[in-house]
Amino acid sequence: MAHKAFERVVVIGDGGWGTTLAMLLHKKGVKVALWSAFPEHVEELKRLRENKRYLPGVKLPADLFITADPFEAAKGAGLAVSVVPTQFLRKVAESFEDALAGAVPVVSATKGIEIETFKTPSEILREVLGARPIAVLSGPSHAEEVAIGLPASVVVASTDENLARAAQATLSSDTFRIYTHKDPKGAELGGALKNVIAIAAGISDGLALGDNAKAALVTRGIVEIARFGQAHGARFETFFGLAGLGDMATTCYSRHSRNRHVGEEIGRGKSLEQILAEMQMVAEGVWTTRALFGPESEARGIPMPIAEQVHAVLFEKKDPRQAVTELMTRELSGEMDGLSGA
Repeated sequence: MAHKAFERVVVIGDGGWGTTLAMLLHKKGVKVALWSAFPEHVEELKRLRENKRYLPGVKLPADLFITADPFEAAKGAGLAVSVVPTQFLRKVAESFEDALAGAVPVVSATKGIEIETFKTPSEILREVLGARPIAVLSGPSHAEEVAIGLPASVVVASTDENLARAAQATLSSDTFRIYTHKDPKGAELGGALKNVIAIAAGISDGLALGDNAKAALVTRGIVEIARFGQAHGARFETFFGLAGLGDMATTCYSRHSRNRHVGEEIGRGKSLEQILAEMQMVAEGVWTTRALFGPESEARGIPMPIAEQVHAVLFEKKDPRQAVTELMTRELSGEMDGLSGA
């Protein structure tokens, strides 16, 4: 049964993905406002009609509304789409606390985990903005491709089926296909944790370990993520769909992947500090790795050997080749140990 699309939407976040979603909505005829935290960037976007920082080479529609005022952006909105890097999300959400009406649902399109609290983006939004319908948009969707009309398929997951179907109707297009899903926890964890494995895949590329090694990392990485997700109430099958395996494949193999890039540069001998200093955009996997093994993490007792080695390489200065040796010489085990749905 078709659901009515939202007529007015505010997209919170002026990065590549936020800009792309705003353009997609605008093309469909939705009245959309793109919000940026930085007035100077708003002026640049208006002047150039191009997001040179985060989405270079893609022209913005001349009449796309862009603002740094939360109240102006959210005025009359029936839906909010949050596309803010996880570590900045809480502060941004607080700025919309009064601007966004209490009944307005939110679609979270951010993939990460807050370091200090180990909360997912939807949990942060619910904590700051109060009880309201929330959905998670996740899957293989590099902004650089979606923005120029290359085909992509993702999921919108929510325990509120009406919201999921309305968001599906609002965001779907002839090049952007959305499936509804009932496991937002799994979709969100899949989107966050695959970035950690993408760093490992990048390290493999940087060390020139070959196709076999990378395939093993990706496959075993999905098992780690599924194991963690099941331990936290997510569904086994979610991690073998678009929000899990699909997103993992794109992030581990694409030239657009910031997380794979970080790993590749690490494998080639650069320090994490140097790599991050050279990047304009956020590699969420770095901070998700830190959160995963931080004081508030719930990862203890869950076998995640690849993620553990990524943490050691990024934050404990471990030699990547030593990390590979330790992964290969661990105690032998069954392929699907620890998964109840296998």
